[in-house]
Amino acid sequence: MKVERRRLAELTTLGVGGTAEVWTVETPADLLEATRAPYRVLGNGSNLLVSDRGVPERVVRLGGVFRRARLGKPRRGERVHLTPWVGAGALLPALVQEAARLGLSGLEPLLGIPASVGGAVRMNAGTRFGEIGEALEAVELFHEGTFRVLDPTELDLGYRSSRLPPGAIVTRVRFRLTPAPAEAIEARMAEVDAARKSQPKRKSAGCAFKNPPGDSAGRLIDVAGLKGLREGSAMISLEHGNFIVNTGGARAEEVWRLVKRVQEELPLELEWEVWGELP
Repeated sequence: MKVERRRLAELTTLGVGGTAEVWTVETPADLLEATRAPYRVLGNGSNLLVSDRGVPERVVRLGGVFRRARLGKPRRGERVHLTPWVGAGALLPALVQEAARLGLSGLEPLLGIPASVGGAVRMNAGTRFGEIGEALEAVELFHEGTFRVLDPTELDLGYRSSRLPPGAIVTRVRFRLTPAPAEAIEARMAEVDAARKSQPKRKSAGCAFKNPPGDSAGRLIDVAGLKGLREGSAMISLEHGNFIVNTGGARAEEVWRLVKRVQEELPLELEWEVWGELP
């Protein structure tokens, strides 16, 4: 286990956030020790806005055995492939590519989502093509000092949400995937990739706001004329209105002011998780 004080800006995709004590755990025993004091869990740092002041709690990151990721090869004639356990600290983009390489379908809708597997489960990450919850077979949680396995239906997965017990940590998951021809998987991935072309390449935390029923947050922000709005080095992307980008050296309070300016104009719910104090 590694314990160090770090700037969370270095560990988040938006590139903002103050310092915290970061505990990178590698074994179940490490996890038990790290969670004996107030803690937060950090995946790949996407979908997250961290205060410039950082957070007082320990920040737990999953490493070691919790990053092991094997999907297993489908057997000849197999119609449904139940994968081995996949560590929640594994990175989702690599897993999507590995599934495609093995001829396993079900993860293509998650192409391009820069999350850890555990973080993706917690927020039921997805695109308009599908969500991670649709491919889950079982989820292992660490909660109150013990590990237990849940059926995905017990997580009450919804649109960018789940109902994990307070303090619960996703540690491993199993997927239910479907063997499919390589050309079919490639075609679906190309479709998902084409739909994401408008998303900005600059640092961001992913989509900032949840889509309201029957509409798109990005479209509403565009129609309201808010694209390009700035607060310091934080800007609403000119490429896609539902992304707030860090143009270089942005602070969390600048990002937060942009969030509030959008919400003054539009009744949109924030999709990100927010850590720490913000003005």
